[in-house]
Amino acid sequence: MPRDLLCEIFKSAHQRLVLFDGASQSIYTFGLKTAVSIPDDLFARADLLADRLGKSRSEIYREALADYVSRREPGAVTRELNEIADELAGDRDEFGNGATRRALERTEW
Repeated sequence: MPRDLLCEIFKSAHQRLVLFDGASQSIYTFGLKTAVSIPDDLFARADLLADRLGKSRSEIYREALADYVSRREPGAVTRELNEIADELAGDRDEFGNGATRRALERTEW
């Protein structure tokens, strides 16, 4: 059986064929396969990103979708803002604390 046909058979069965020095080994890919419509320019940009990062297209799309979904979960924005506030609070130094205290002392309540 020709190698190209064998590769297509594996792909259509939700598997991937990996070749190492002429020997073949199949590795199953788990998860749902789906087709989506993507504008040509976005597809090209994603392809370039995948090449630059040394990742597959599937990895790029999977990570992008996971990021998109996580940003839209309830409380996601609040969690992100809380993390930023915690980081900023940890960066305070004595000069900043003193300047804040002096400014508050001059302010009428």
